[in-house]
Amino acid sequence: MDCRVLSIQSHVVRGYVGNKSATFPLQVLGFEVDSINSVQFSNHTGYEHWKGQVLTADELHVLYEGIKLNKVNHYDYVLTGYTRDVSFLESVVDIVEELKGANPSLVYVCDPVMGDNGAMYVPEALLPVYRDKVVPVADIITPNQFEAELLTGRKISTEKDAVEAMDQLHGMGPDTVVITSSDLLSSLGDQYLVALGSHVTVKADGTKEKQLIRMDIPKVDAVFVGTGDLFAAMLLAWTHHHPNDLKTACEKTVSVMQHVIKRTINYAKEAAGPDRRPNPAQLELRMVQSKGDIEDPAITLEAVLL
Repeated sequence: MDCRVLSIQSHVVRGYVGNKSATFPLQVLGFEVDSINSVQFSNHTGYEHWKGQVLTADELHVLYEGIKLNKVNHYDYVLTGYTRDVSFLESVVDIVEELKGANPSLVYVCDPVMGDNGAMYVPEALLPVYRDKVVPVADIITPNQFEAELLTGRKISTEKDAVEAMDQLHGMGPDTVVITSSDLLSSLGDQYLVALGSHVTVKADGTKEKQLIRMDIPKVDAVFVGTGDLFAAMLLAWTHHHPNDLKTACEKTVSVMQHVIKRTINYAKEAAGPDRRPNPAQLELRMVQSKGDIEDPAITLEAVLL
């Protein structure tokens, strides 16, 4: 396999977030990854201090022009995550459209990072760009419940609401929608969070076939940074290996996440010592140590077909 991914995300010197969280796992699974860092920080912003630089839309354009001049701008996938700047996000859309023009089978995986728990943590001006420009060119999107509500303008209170929101998002462009986390009540109890996914396949006769899944994922009493970036990268990888089987792709994606998180928690608790809460440095994802689980994850939960 010689699949090339252009990943445009944040970057940290220390720890795992953005490109640092996505590149290693994708490489382990055989993908060639070219990374453009939307920001370059000393560490993620969950620490008390951070320093660094933010890439501008013009600087993004210059980097992409260099790739294009050398005629090495053929990609199979584009992966994007967190950004705070409207013009930068619009430039990403221009790049995706150009790359899709050169390779119509290119798959664009977008994590539309805007907020969580009812609050936006990027400028509100990004919402119409995501809704009107980014989502229409995306093939796979991984919003959380709040982001799905923002993009569709509808409240999600039930599983039926979530399915209708995913249908609306399909209508805007993407064939695959995964709501990575929600406040919906799990049948397994309040120690689980519910994730939902929907994949539409267009058959040879033009009819559409839809696969709907639900996953009940055990909650973890810790704050991790970079898990959303890892989720999007693993969904890219496993949908590549299981293109019309969202159930299997999501089971492998979530299983990788759980293996990495479990190893991270065990390390963090040991590093912090008895009865002490781990600090951000101790909670950095144990990515390299999880190489075997990334390559061949033991399945830790089964998705339910709806």
